[in-house]
Amino acid sequence: MAARILCISFSDIAADSRVLRQLALLAEAGEVTTLSYGSRPPGAGTHLGIDPALPSLPQTPAGVLKLGLRRHGAVELEAPAVRQALELVAGRQFDLVVANEARALPLAHAVAGGAPVWGDMHEWAPEERAHVLPWRLLVKPYMYAVCAKYLPRTAAVTTVNASIAALYTEQFGCPVEVVRNAGPFRDLEPSAPVPGRIRLAHSGAAVPGRNLEGTIEAVKALDERFSLDLYLVKARDGGRYWQRLRELAAGDARITFHDAVAPDALPRTLNQYDVGVFSLPPQTTNHRLMLPNKFFDFVQARLALVFSPSPETSRLMREHGLGVVADDFSTPALVRALSALTPELVERYKANTHRAARALSSAEDEAVTRGILRRLLGS
Repeated sequence: MAARILCISFSDIAADSRVLRQLALLAEAGEVTTLSYGSRPPGAGTHLGIDPALPSLPQTPAGVLKLGLRRHGAVELEAPAVRQALELVAGRQFDLVVANEARALPLAHAVAGGAPVWGDMHEWAPEERAHVLPWRLLVKPYMYAVCAKYLPRTAAVTTVNASIAALYTEQFGCPVEVVRNAGPFRDLEPSAPVPGRIRLAHSGAAVPGRNLEGTIEAVKALDERFSLDLYLVKARDGGRYWQRLRELAAGDARITFHDAVAPDALPRTLNQYDVGVFSLPPQTTNHRLMLPNKFFDFVQARLALVFSPSPETSRLMREHGLGVVADDFSTPALVRALSALTPELVERYKANTHRAARALSSAEDEAVTRGILRRLLGS
């Protein structure tokens, strides 16, 4: 009989590239039930859909009061989305429960019924949105309490890079394995240059705090060689922030906004450009220690990279000669880094990403995931 696996994610998995990669490997190991927002994603045999209007944190008046009083145990299962999830999964039994991000840990342990729980923390949970004051005051202590309570009793814990893994071990005493946000190897070639042009690209979520304003302002300050194409997933704000970014770029014909493309299609879509660009001031621990999806998407797309300084991305960029690390996190530093590019440098960096693409693909991370599944499912 195939193993019964529950995969919990308070996201729309179809638009969540990390969980999609995870789900493909879970489907190799057994029959997967997904419990998430959105419709049934590929790889799921059964899907339990949570109403996307329901928040996954206890944002009710009573919940906020309990968070303020640090009554964390009393709100673990009180978020509206969690309460609906409990109803959806009632009566079902599983051999493994996968919790994506710390907010899913209490629910995962509540429904596991003795089955092992794998907690994929993604990033550093206590500071997911610590640049937002209500989060910092109310949610950060709650996330810390959830991690302290549940991670020591979680059978496997993973995160996106070694720096964040070390934080979890140091703070919560649990062994942590690394599963990066790398995607599969893509058999692509660097695109041919266009004389007199340097085509910049950025992909990701249009959410505040990602410093997309800084990237747009930098391009507006650059000469006519440069263009910027943006592939942005609109946030759950009705696209208001995305529209503000469009207004900021208005009047510059070199900046183009495109509809978001599916995660699996991103590398081939981005392959037509020259440089993947991202500058993120370290407002939180996750920002400071970032190693995001887009880094690996840009590599598989065979782009040169221009990034702000971060221990994880800078190390890989220098090790493989992938591009330019900006001096600091400011818009002027990004302008300087981009202005220094020449056609010859861009071609060299694109050739280097081509050589590094296999090493920076998901093969190593898939081996870690398969090892966890063999250990927890006993096969």
